[in-house]
Amino acid sequence: MRVLIVDDSPVYQRVLERSLTALGHECVIAVDGEQGWEAFQREGADAVISNWLMPGMDGDELCRRIRGSDRSYAYFIFFTARDAKTNLMHGMEAGADDYLAKPLDEADLEARLVAAARVTTLHRRLADQQRELERLNGELFDQSRHDPLTGLRNRLALREELEVLDGRADRDGSGYGAILLDVDRFKAYNDSQGHQAGDGVLRDVAKALLDCRRRGDTTYRYGGEELVMLVPDEDPAAAASAAERIRATVEALGIPHPAVGPGAVVTISAGVAVRRSGRGDNGSAALKRADAALYRAKESGRNRVSAS
Repeated sequence: MRVLIVDDSPVYQRVLERSLTALGHECVIAVDGEQGWEAFQREGADAVISNWLMPGMDGDELCRRIRGSDRSYAYFIFFTARDAKTNLMHGMEAGADDYLAKPLDEADLEARLVAAARVTTLHRRLADQQRELERLNGELFDQSRHDPLTGLRNRLALREELEVLDGRADRDGSGYGAILLDVDRFKAYNDSQGHQAGDGVLRDVAKALLDCRRRGDTTYRYGGEELVMLVPDEDPAAAASAAERIRATVEALGIPHPAVGPGAVVTISAGVAVRRSGRGDNGSAALKRADAALYRAKESGRNRVSAS
């Protein structure tokens, strides 16, 4: 192990270093608490053997600082005179794990270091498990907010984002646009070409949506063949322009739609609404207006954009 020796006595520095080296451990020596703390911050340690009373920072304070550090757990041993045992509870309250009595007994030292190795190994395993758990939780959080087919964010993520945007709008008066898109005659495509081909169309349309994103735009799969883009444009004309860019991009893909007729391609229709600034409006209401506008686009012949 890497052992940090903190003692203002040159004699005990040498005694500990010689014994620890003989047991196969690496030693770092600090002559007082301040130097010990600096060494620990810089390089860490598996175990710390510290004198109790030292000039400047004493062993109690050093132990408290080490326990408050974000470095890997270090087994802390107080190296103290036998008649100082009555004060050991103060050391334990500061976070110490054990103590060694002066003068040094090498068998006692070896026993303490065996315990230190077990404890620090356990702490490292727990730390590794905690990091892995946090990583897996992060992946699970991310997966639970993304649609596996299209790679877009899902309805849960949309709901959370609308809450954030609505809170911001209530505070600073900023609005935003909601674009609801639907693949035209998608059921007919699925029935004629099969669901795997239909999945491919959804992926292609989702990619077109992503390709049309600008800074600040966010994209979601709303459900089935419906997709959503939220845009920072409060101006209805600007939001409608963004929707038209998406519509044209999907049409330009030229994906054949045999169920519609010879030469027909997959298209989308879009409904656009704006979440008005200030209080009194919200994202759910804006999506309802966008849905009504989408219905009008469908009724008007599809492959077009309608704004509420």
